[in-house]
Amino acid sequence: MSALPRLIMSIRDARRLEALIASPRAAGSATAELLEREIARADVREPADIPPDVVTMNSDVVCVDEVTGVEHSLRLVYPEAADVDAHHVSILAPMGAALLGLSVGQSIDWPMPGGRISRLRVARVTYQPEAAGLPE
Repeated sequence: MSALPRLIMSIRDARRLEALIASPRAAGSATAELLEREIARADVREPADIPPDVVTMNSDVVCVDEVTGVEHSLRLVYPEAADVDAHHVSILAPMGAALLGLSVGQSIDWPMPGGRISRLRVARVTYQPEAAGLPE
């Protein structure tokens, strides 16, 4: 894997995700463990201090799988809001956990189902609740 990119996360997202990771739904899963490490290394800030090009919870994101070249448009959501047809990807899915905290232009290598490694790059953040000034 390549060097890990810098992550930025809102304190609100970090607190909610820590509670989610500790819940019976997520406890002990490989993705939850990876997500816990991502939270621990993130630069945690107040929501108002999150740059608009950072992927936060409930952001709409366009990312590219640099291994396959496939572009994905998605919304990063909590598990209860996940919906494949609406392109709402759970934070507990490998792709969701990989994108949280990245800025436009950043890439990360991330383990995917089946043992393959994907390299995801954030191409655009088309909507971010913090930039829109929306309380959550």
